[in-house]
Amino acid sequence: MATATITAGAMPGRPIAAAPALSADHMPVRRVVAFLAMVFGMFMAILDIQIVSASLSEIQAGLSASSDEIPWVQTAYLIAEVVMIPLSGFLSRMLSTRVLFTTAAAGFTAASALAATATNIDQMIVYRAIQGFIGGGMIPSVFAAAFTIFPPSRRAIVSPMIGLVATLAPTIGPTVGGYISHAMSWHWLFLINVVPGILVATAAWALIDFDKPNLKLFSKFDWWGLIGMAAFLGCMEYVLEEGPNHDWLQEPAVFACAIIMTIGGVIFFWRVFTAEEPIVDLRAFSNVNFAFGSLFSFVVGIGLYGLTYLYPVFLGRIRGYDSMMIGEALFVSGLAMFFTAPIAGILSNKIDLRLMMMIGFLGFATGTWWMTHLTADWDFYELLIPQILRGCSMMLCMVPINNIALGTLPPERLKNASGLFNLTRNLGGAVGLALINTVLIDRNAFHYARLSEHVQWGSQAAQTKLQNMTLNFEQTAGLDATSAAISKLSGMVQQQAALLSFMDVFMMLTVLFASLGFFVLFINKPEQQRGGGGGGH
Repeated sequence: MATATITAGAMPGRPIAAAPALSADHMPVRRVVAFLAMVFGMFMAILDIQIVSASLSEIQAGLSASSDEIPWVQTAYLIAEVVMIPLSGFLSRMLSTRVLFTTAAAGFTAASALAATATNIDQMIVYRAIQGFIGGGMIPSVFAAAFTIFPPSRRAIVSPMIGLVATLAPTIGPTVGGYISHAMSWHWLFLINVVPGILVATAAWALIDFDKPNLKLFSKFDWWGLIGMAAFLGCMEYVLEEGPNHDWLQEPAVFACAIIMTIGGVIFFWRVFTAEEPIVDLRAFSNVNFAFGSLFSFVVGIGLYGLTYLYPVFLGRIRGYDSMMIGEALFVSGLAMFFTAPIAGILSNKIDLRLMMMIGFLGFATGTWWMTHLTADWDFYELLIPQILRGCSMMLCMVPINNIALGTLPPERLKNASGLFNLTRNLGGAVGLALINTVLIDRNAFHYARLSEHVQWGSQAAQTKLQNMTLNFEQTAGLDATSAAISKLSGMVQQQAALLSFMDVFMMLTVLFASLGFFVLFINKPEQQRGGGGGGH
């Protein structure tokens, strides 16, 4: 029945003639082009999460914003996006993929243009929130379309494509942002979306024909569920984003958001289980494959966004790199993902998906374990192998996770499930960043206290070091040699404490991903690999 509905949406009035398009290996060119346009739109939406992160200082200077205000350029986007992603499943069923995606692409493009015209921080925050909320509708639509319109025989091509976009976009975001802001100005971080956005919106309206709207759902729209979900997810994102830097609930704003999050969560889950048409249908989690796939997606989000954050922080704080230099140093991961994507697609048809995930998780763990030997002198070549392992392993994880989570669901559940699946990756990133920041702050203080105990006046090694440094500074005219030596020694202690805290985080990630690599052994073999079945199709 679901197949007939989708087919009818493809060629109105001729459902029988169009039916073979869903099962035959040959895909209509119209649908392939439409899907490629959707993939590019998703790429822009995900890229915009990180493209601004490397250029916040330039935006801060351009808008005369304070250091407390400028993080909201990122936070507003993330909070708005995390609310739209699960909501998009219901909206897609109500409005159709064509209307939702076109509206999302056009709205994202307009909000990007507005962000480039912002003259103060308040305008920028509003425009970024609009950009994140509307643009968030594009991401789950692509995942749902990939597993709805393409037959299982094409998943070796389609799944690596969407997996590559979902992982590559946030990885290269700081690199792209650094190049744009250096070569032109921060305004072009947003203006660069305008022309591609118009093309994507036009192509989506002209070519998408996957389904039909069901406007009757509007009368059943659960407004209380939406309010509860917005309060729950939005405040959760804020608490996780700001908590580590403000001693968690000791900060009044974080404490207030934690209370609102709790109340919103109660309302949201109450409506999920009692509303006739809930905003988010959690029944997809009754599918064991989807539940495990979502769990793994959550953990991949920790690794994906965690390392996208950790490497630039290390290079900026310890090595003193600017955004351009950081982007150049980290581009290797993106190249590794790009070249691994087709290999991952081929392997997904050749070997057990569980084995692929195990290789990916253990490869990722190997890369983070390598980083536990970090020193202050590590540069491009020392980071090369960990970055290659990171990029290759991420692709080997994402492709089987996508197939396991969404590949066996019936078509009528795919739209809603796609939103939930993408939400888990974003929430994993938010939880991972909060955990990483907390560990960095706490372990930095711990290591600094321990190292300071060995740099006391009673320590012969410390006094010898201080005397040698003082002698060196005495040769420089105009300096108080003793004060300069003490300041230099203190900076060395702070640097070593920071390095040790980075090592602790990398070890934590190593244990997490290594344990998941072995946990994969306990998952049942994916249904589509047991007898060549096609899952939900």
